[in-house]
Amino acid sequence: MDVGDMKRYICETFDGVNALEANGDTFYIYDPGRDLPAERQMPFATIVTGDHYDDASDLGRPGAWRLNVGLARSAYGALFPQGHGPDVDHSVPDTVLPHPVYAPQHWVCVVNPGEASVDTVRQLLAEAYDFAARKHANHRSRRGSS
Repeated sequence: MDVGDMKRYICETFDGVNALEANGDTFYIYDPGRDLPAERQMPFATIVTGDHYDDASDLGRPGAWRLNVGLARSAYGALFPQGHGPDVDHSVPDTVLPHPVYAPQHWVCVVNPGEASVDTVRQLLAEAYDFAARKHANHRSRRGSS
């Protein structure tokens, strides 16, 4: 699976997703009305193609890119029940790992997802999407009832 395949998969699989691009990176936000104010636009997944934000995954290598997925605490805990340690090699491809910066916020990452991780990645994207949709609906219902 290359970066284009992953971008298509996310956009074609999940309804109500707004894909925003900046500096070659893509940020996937659940925003079915395309009306979220900037301060509420939190991605549930991102694709980064370079070391703009951190260099832990060594994305300067030819063809390297990283999918990042934000999970609910329970989903993250199911993957990493012992938490995340400092000795993780974030440059290893095709392996679901704690995010090098945002693991404490329950984000995971995969450099160049492929055969070994694609099924897990699809499941994690679905969980992250569902979580984002629930947060969106909860915010809308609170806003509508006030």
